[in-house]
Amino acid sequence: MPAQAKPKPADSNLLETFENPRFDRDFLIRIRIPEFTCLCPRTGQPDFATLHLEYIADGSCVELKALKTYVWSFRDIGAFHEAVTNQILDDLVDAMAPRYARLTANFNVRGGIYTSVVADYRKPGWQPPSPVQLPPEASASGPE
Repeated sequence: MPAQAKPKPADSNLLETFENPRFDRDFLIRIRIPEFTCLCPRTGQPDFATLHLEYIADGSCVELKALKTYVWSFRDIGAFHEAVTNQILDDLVDAMAPRYARLTANFNVRGGIYTSVVADYRKPGWQPPSPVQLPPEASASGPE
């Protein structure tokens, strides 16, 4: 199987979005996708990964069933870990145009090597809010 620089999923149009319910607020959405599979472009053997998507929506959010179907479309695609991680992030950014997105792909061991790929996107001009420093939480049982 020849190596591909940029994997082609069955159909990136599988990604669907819905309107962000709180456009006025930056809030973090975290999605864990534990069943990602693609094929090694050199051997044709399956590669397994857990994907961790974190994003701050702008106008739209990704619909979860559509995301699942899109992720499954890579099952028979030969792709290097680095290429497929960046392709998925590019397709998500194209579909929902977030303020910020990070995709982390933690691939299972292959030949004694674990691979983790992290790809980020930041909308031009968007700045994250300053972190809020809160005091330690008080005991739930009351003062001691």
